[in-house]
Amino acid sequence: MTFSRRSLLKLAALAPAAKIAHVSFAAAEEMTFKHALTLFDDVKYPPDFKHFIYVNPAAPKGGKVRFGVVGSFDSLNPYTFKGESIGVAGNETLLTSSLDEPSTEYGLIAKDVWHPEDRSRVVFRLRPEAKFHDGKTITPEDVIWSMTTLRDNHPFYNSYYKNITTAEQSGEAEVTFVFSQTGNRELPLISGQLPVLPKHWWTARNASGKQRDIKETTLEVPLGSGAYTVANIKPGQSVLLKRIADYWGKDLPVNLGQNNFDEIEYIFFRDANVAFEAFKSDQYDWRTETSAKMWATGYDFPAIKDKRCIIEEIPLKQVEGMQSWAFNLRREKFADPRVRQAFNYAFDFEWANTNLFYGQYQRSRSYFNNSTMEAKGLPSPGELAILEPLKAQLPPEVFTAEYANPANANATERRKNLREAARLLKEAGWTIGRSGGNSVLANAKGEQFTVEFLLDSPLFERIALPYQQQLELLGIGVRIRTIDSAQYERHTQTFDYDIIVGSFGQSLSPGNEQRDFWGSAAADKQGSRNLVGIKNPAIDAIVEKLIFATDREQLTFASRALDRALIWNHYVVPMWFIPYERTARWDRFGRPGKIPDYSTGFPGIWWWDDERAKKVKA
Repeated sequence: MTFSRRSLLKLAALAPAAKIAHVSFAAAEEMTFKHALTLFDDVKYPPDFKHFIYVNPAAPKGGKVRFGVVGSFDSLNPYTFKGESIGVAGNETLLTSSLDEPSTEYGLIAKDVWHPEDRSRVVFRLRPEAKFHDGKTITPEDVIWSMTTLRDNHPFYNSYYKNITTAEQSGEAEVTFVFSQTGNRELPLISGQLPVLPKHWWTARNASGKQRDIKETTLEVPLGSGAYTVANIKPGQSVLLKRIADYWGKDLPVNLGQNNFDEIEYIFFRDANVAFEAFKSDQYDWRTETSAKMWATGYDFPAIKDKRCIIEEIPLKQVEGMQSWAFNLRREKFADPRVRQAFNYAFDFEWANTNLFYGQYQRSRSYFNNSTMEAKGLPSPGELAILEPLKAQLPPEVFTAEYANPANANATERRKNLREAARLLKEAGWTIGRSGGNSVLANAKGEQFTVEFLLDSPLFERIALPYQQQLELLGIGVRIRTIDSAQYERHTQTFDYDIIVGSFGQSLSPGNEQRDFWGSAAADKQGSRNLVGIKNPAIDAIVEKLIFATDREQLTFASRALDRALIWNHYVVPMWFIPYERTARWDRFGRPGKIPDYSTGFPGIWWWDDERAKKVKA
């Protein structure tokens, strides 16, 4: 999540505050602790595994890697939704994931873990060697404080850990989380994703004598426990991380062959074009290219031609979530689904893909593109079992049609789609009238339909401008406003916008985070990821079915049902996706022979290569 603008972004009311207690549970069933947890399938790596197969355990340590970041930052605290954090506190989690399994986690701070068959609680036993950077041992008290503090002060954690009712010390180095419900397959795993913070540091005063507050922004370097720590910052310009030579977890099987660079630097640029020019002049090392135009036309500089700089499309077996023009349903003008559907008829993806994207993209038609969870055809019996009880609350098309976006293969289809958009708007009470000699779309009160697209990058302006022209043909008044990243963060956290670019990333094991995306209770929680403001009891019910799926098949049925309910409500205008990652790098690095299935693994499993670096320098 590092550097994600909405980085760690509650359902229902706050869950009861977790209690600190020392307890011993009666052994209702034998507590057989395991080195890993998985949702449904067998764990890939056995208890005695030496390292993940996609790493080079003998990878050399050393060197430096530099990243370019478009934007700025005003905080080093990733655990508040205030300000714009860079998210590098460096606190390890109880468990950690591999990069070649979709839903398995292995012990990190926790050496092993257990939960009963009904998943009513989970027990973690901590490693005695796990330490913070000041040398203090990570204790159950730190774990309990982290859970209660993050959940009580941050919208994301409040939603994510809503069903953890108590956090209890159940042994000398043992913590138990008790759940408010049974059968939630994800709760043990997502409990393991908890970053464990140092209570003694956050509850103390800083060097100036001021009480630290985890709810506030700060440029003080937080005390961490991971492989890196912040060594130097230039506010708004750069952050330098240095590897901890005696990092307590460096020899664990989950870490061997990883964290190979001595230094990692993040360099900030205010403008995307300036950032690209900086990459061309070797001011940083790695780019994940997000611009189709840049990918098609920008990578023809000399270093590419002589192979000192490498461009590569890396295919990944990952779900492509929904990137979209996202409506803010908190604004009354977007309440009618016919209005939202009309906006989709006015969006000309085919023109944009040909003229702006060089034909690189596929149009999104699902919230789970490129996966088995994508809804296709008509609902299967397994999906209908979930959808039928909610039929009165869902659009009829959920049951009768396969979703397809309007297509604009030629000018005739473009005109036809605009006429359909006008018809839908008229049905919703918006008709063409005259104002100041111009044709405008207005409601019965004479109020013109106006809309503002709020952007944080000039790259989207070239996409929004042609869209503006199409909407203006319908009589809609359109404004496009691009603001800096800090302002954009404030607007999105407080839901102060008409339409934004909404991105809803997904995994192969969707679960509790769906409450934060679509849940009714999250709609009014500032800082939540319910950007659209969805309050739909049918969707709430489907999300709960998904969370409590008992096997992979049921999870797939529930995901497809959710997909249908979301897409047929026209909450967004779908954009596009690509099933691979466009990467560019200066050729200074070595990598394992096979990239893992679900990530490029950069920089974690790559390393500095002296011979390559010398050739690039020459």
